[in-house]
Amino acid sequence: MKNGRKDLKAVHCEVSFAPPYALASTTFRFRAIAALAGRAPLGGGRETALASYVVARLAVGCLPESALPLEDRVARATAARTWLASLALPAPVRGPLVKVIDSTRHDSRHAVASAIVTVADIAASYLDGPALAELRALATELG
Repeated sequence: MKNGRKDLKAVHCEVSFAPPYALASTTFRFRAIAALAGRAPLGGGRETALASYVVARLAVGCLPESALPLEDRVARATAARTWLASLALPAPVRGPLVKVIDSTRHDSRHAVASAIVTVADIAASYLDGPALAELRALATELG
């Protein structure tokens, strides 16, 4: 206290404007790819965006901070490969996407990164700039 007054610099007060029942905001990875898939017309572009989103999510399971056990990655890759077979993908895109899926079954993050770069290069005519940037950033993070 100074001169009978509280020193306002010493007062610490945390004010939250969120209601007490509010949940913390979540982060959504690969926003641009998901947005592209949502707004693309039916056909090869939408299918490519959806498949790119799925393989990107599989690849995240290989990152050190969110690494999944090998048996979980194998199960996810098997399911994703079955799902991918049901899509009407453009022929040049299918092979690289399968390569990403298969690369997540192993412990080589470099192989996953290389496969993601190949997908980004081949799918560039179907994906927009922000979606490609997300794939390339993921490949950099993996590599």
